[in-house]
Amino acid sequence: MFVRNVHQRVYGAENVDELERLLDTLATSEDKLWPRDQWPRMSFRGGKIEGEPGGHGPVRYVIETLEPRHVWFRFTGPPGFEGGHGFTITVSGGTAVLSHVLEMKAVGRALLTWPMVFRPLDDALIEDALDNADRFLGLPPQGGAWSAYVRVLRGLFQRRPGGAR
Repeated sequence: MFVRNVHQRVYGAENVDELERLLDTLATSEDKLWPRDQWPRMSFRGGKIEGEPGGHGPVRYVIETLEPRHVWFRFTGPPGFEGGHGFTITVSGGTAVLSHVLEMKAVGRALLTWPMVFRPLDDALIEDALDNADRFLGLPPQGGAWSAYVRVLRGLFQRRPGGAR
C-alpha cells in the first residue's frame, strides 16, 4: 500500500526567513518546531548532520537531505515502513508554505500498524508541530484537540516499557 500523508500551513511570504530559522532548530537543543514537550523527542546519534541515524519513539530514520528549506528522513523502522518523511518550505507569489510530507510503501505488518496506530498518532504530532510554527510566528495555532482515539493510543503507549513519554 502506498501512503502519502501531507500536512501544511500557509503563511505570508514575508515569513520565509523566520520559517527557515524555525526549521534550522529542528532536532537541536533549541528545537522550536517539534512538539517535544508532548511527544518523543526527535534526536540523532551524532547530531543533526546528513547520514546520521536517529528518530523519535519507535520511528527510526536517517537524515538524507538537510537544506535551509528542506529536510528529509529515510525510514529505517518500524518494520514495513519503506520511504521517508520531511519538512519543506516553499515560496510562491505572496505565500510561504510549511509542509510535512510522509511518503512510504507500507508492507507486512505496517499494512495494519500504519492505519490503526501510526497514522492517527502521526497526524496529531505533525499538527502539534505546525501549531508550534504558528506560535513561533506569533499567530494563533490552527490545529485542534487530539481525538479520543489518539488519547487512548497515547495512554496505551505511555504504559508500556519504553513507550512514549
